[in-house]
Amino acid sequence: MLLALASVCFVIGVVAIIAMFAVLVSGGAPGLWLYLTAMIFLPLGFVLMIAFTLRSGRRARR
Repeated sequence: MLLALASVCFVIGVVAIIAMFAVLVSGGAPGLWLYLTAMIFLPLGFVLMIAFTLRSGRRARR
């Protein structure tokens, strides 16, 4: 469950970054919501993936 949540958060962040570049290339200015989405979801997904890795590593040693 944690891995799925982490993956979804990470993908949402990556899509927001791609959307920012697409808007910039098309000549517009990305909205604040794009910046906030990328700044919140990408690191959150990364931290959740690290937490999943640490939890699954502890479980395998026991």
